[in-house]
Amino acid sequence: MNVQGFVDHSQMKPSVVLTGTAKEGSNAPPVGLVDIGTSEGAYLFRVALPGVRKDQSGKLKCEIQRDGRVHIEGVIARTGILKDSSTVFQMKVQELCPSGPFTISFNLPGPVDPRLSSPTFRPDGILEVIVFKQRTPATDGRFPPP
Repeated sequence: MNVQGFVDHSQMKPSVVLTGTAKEGSNAPPVGLVDIGTSEGAYLFRVALPGVRKDQSGKLKCEIQRDGRVHIEGVIARTGILKDSSTVFQMKVQELCPSGPFTISFNLPGPVDPRLSSPTFRPDGILEVIVFKQRTPATDGRFPPP
C-alpha cells in the first residue's frame, strides 16, 4: 500500500482522488442550493450557480416579486471549450453540471420591495442578493392603518 492507502496496482488506483472538503461532498456541485438570511429590514439570499461564468452573468435573470417569490433563469456554460482557444474537447468524464438553460424558483419568508435590491454575482459562482422587506406604514396614530 502507498501513503494514501491504495494498493500499488495500476489497475486498482482511482483516476480521481478527492481530499478535504471535496471528499465529503457529492461528485457534482449542485446548482440551485439556496441560503436565506434575515435581518430586521432585509433578506439576504445566496444561490449556488456553478458553471455560470462571470462573463455571461449579464444573461442571468433574477426576478423578485413583491410577495417574496424569486425566479432565476440562466445558462450553464458549455464545457469542453477553453477560453481564447478554438479547440473543442470531447468530454470523456462529465462530473460537473451539464450545460444548458436552468430555472430556479423559491419564496423568501415575507413580502419585499423589489426596487430595493442589490444583486452581486461573485467570482465563486454564488449569486448574492440583498432585498429590503416591504415597509408598512407607521401606526403611531398619525396615519390610519391601511
